[in-house]
Amino acid sequence: MIKIGSHVSMTSPNFFLGSVNEAISYNANTFMFYTGAPQNSLRVPLERLKINEAWKMMKDNNIDINNVIVHAPYLINLANLNQEKVAISYNLLVNEINRTIKMGCKYIVLHPGASMDYNRIESLNQVANLLNKAIDSNPSICILLETMAGKGSEIGKVFEEIKYIIDKIDKKDSIGVCLDTCHIHDGGYNLCCVDELIAKFDSIIGLSYLKVCHINDSKNEMGAHKDRHENIGYGKIGFDNLINFIYHPLIQDKIFILETPYIKDDKNSFPPYKFEISSILNKKFDENLYQEVISYYKK
Repeated sequence: MIKIGSHVSMTSPNFFLGSVNEAISYNANTFMFYTGAPQNSLRVPLERLKINEAWKMMKDNNIDINNVIVHAPYLINLANLNQEKVAISYNLLVNEINRTIKMGCKYIVLHPGASMDYNRIESLNQVANLLNKAIDSNPSICILLETMAGKGSEIGKVFEEIKYIIDKIDKKDSIGVCLDTCHIHDGGYNLCCVDELIAKFDSIIGLSYLKVCHINDSKNEMGAHKDRHENIGYGKIGFDNLINFIYHPLIQDKIFILETPYIKDDKNSFPPYKFEISSILNKKFDENLYQEVISYYKK
């Protein structure tokens, strides 16, 4: 069985234990979470997160902690050459790495950052240097650079930029890649041609570095550089193309995480993940996803 789950919340009062329970409710065998709000640096102390209870719940429900993913906060921008601002980003990353390790997780997904108005090569070099510094102090972590859609001056909009950073990392076991299907589609890569896409990734970066895939459809045409996620099969990538990607024999051992939008009625928003996971496992497009999700959560 493929390793598939979704982004889940981590909120009071059950925190990490609540994250596990949410994943289980979706029939997932993995999940991704933030150790605190992704938009700020405020963090609940580790002793309040019910970590031991979460570990037991995972063990009892066949969720391997080695497949559980942490996502770093959006605030982190290691590519910013303003030294005062990048110091804040670096310290936040180190804190997230420490929390990730203490929560028992191995992988942390990181947006490579944005060069802003600075020299792009200098920004790439700075990202690599700061990652080397962070990894040197925490060699048990594996930082996964996420492929990006190319909004503004985002680093990582082409595979070559990810490869450039990886080449400069000293401890290769501590670096990897998270490929986001919406991001690469919006960045100009064609998911209609999965064999060619995977071959290109392998030739430029290497499939051994690919650890996690964010599975998202896209609201945009290919190459739009906008990064607007859509529910599986309801966007411009399409259900069949995403299924062909997930079940490609060269990558079906990877970890797959859904980040698709919540589904809204007039007043509320509901997570679609239970139904999207079922659809992916059955390889059958859910034509009634919106209605089914709303009906299920309003029972």
